Amino acid sequence: MNIVRENLEDLTTLLKVTVGEADYNEAVDKSLRTYRRKANIPGFRPGMVPMGIINKMYRKGVVAEEAYRTASKACFDYIETEKLTTVGDMIPSQKQQPLDFDNDTEYEFVFEVGIAPEVQISLSKKDKVTKYTIRVEEKMREGYRSNFLRRFGRLVDVEKVEKEEALDVTLEQGDTKIEEAYVGLIGMSDEDRAPFVGKKVGDTMDVDIAKLYKTPSQRASVLGVKEAELEGMDPNYRLTITKIRKFAEPELNEEFFKTAFPDGGVKTAEEFEQYVTRQIEGDLARESGFLFSIDVRKFLLKKAALVMPEAFLKNWLYTINEGKFTMEQIEKDFAQFVDMMRWNLIQKHFVSEMKLEVTPEEAKNEAKAMAAQQFAYYGMNQVNDETLENYAQSILGNKEENRKIYDRLFERKVIDAVTPQITVVEKEISADDFGKLAQEAQ
Repeated sequence: MNIVRENLEDLTTLLKVTVGEADYNEAVDKSLRTYRRKANIPGFRPGMVPMGIINKMYRKGVVAEEAYRTASKACFDYIETEKLTTVGDMIPSQKQQPLDFDNDTEYEFVFEVGIAPEVQISLSKKDKVTKYTIRVEEKMREGYRSNFLRRFGRLVDVEKVEKEEALDVTLEQGDTKIEEAYVGLIGMSDEDRAPFVGKKVGDTMDVDIAKLYKTPSQRASVLGVKEAELEGMDPNYRLTITKIRKFAEPELNEEFFKTAFPDGGVKTAEEFEQYVTRQIEGDLARESGFLFSIDVRKFLLKKAALVMPEAFLKNWLYTINEGKFTMEQIEKDFAQFVDMMRWNLIQKHFVSEMKLEVTPEEAKNEAKAMAAQQFAYYGMNQVNDETLENYAQSILGNKEENRKIYDRLFERKVIDAVTPQITVVEKEISADDFGKLAQEAQ
């Protein structure tokens, strides 16, 4: 066996592997013996087919398969021995010449390999990246406070519709009368809500239920019919308001604090306001940190200026997807894809240079934090550690989620390791302005 390496332009290498009978014969004989054991040919008992027949039927294909397998394994071994850092996977080269498996016994296979560029990044305090601090505004406090209290509030009867009330109504059309139908104003646009504002219990109005209930499923449910039966029905009804209820926030008393904060962490109205501020600051810090990570990543990508074997990578993507995508489709998202590969190389550089590690304990804590966020989304802010632990194990047991967690933690460690080496410019900014920056960064 012989391997010849030929470096092409644009960080692409050809590996030419010549294999002969001595390299693949043993594997071929073993494979043919397997064929013989399994062959089902009329006139012969299983396992008793003459090898001459087996050779005639299968040998050429088996030689082609085993010779290729031997050559490709030799290339992988060569890449490992020579410590070549590659991008993408090794693929058969378009420069491969036709092979004659009928007459030859020695074959040259040609493969292409994309070589990763060397990462060289020198950092100093002259390098600057801006980190934004988002101002906590009163409307944020009001929104968070309202959403939190809504979980513990209740509906109370009121006399008049103002904006976001819940209505019980009666719908009438001729002899048809539907009582205790529900109309929720909170989900309506200002335009749809306007005819109800100022109305009181007992007031009536003409409505088009196709406009009042936007989806066929909603209309069918209210009218007590199947969706298919809606077609051709008159949508005009007389509506009478029978009850008006409004959400009332709970009083900030001892009962509320025991219910909302069973751990006793918040006991007074003042402590509740402090809690609201802390939660908002935490959320804003995460958003700020996320944008800072994006900006550091962009800075490092620009600083490294890695030149990639782009022609090889496009061909590799086309090859491994087996024609599922055209070259035009690959071109569309290629710049983003290559930047992702550049970032992976930069991360590996810092992980190796600074000996960064992610421990199983860190991964478990990250998974627990994810689980806690999921519970919080459904209003469950006080979840015991055992439950979080079980959910974390479930998350980590999923290979894809496990990989994402480790990738995220390694990226975070790289950002944390790089940050002290550069100058971070702190800048306070409004939530609206931050939102514009975050949108531009996507």
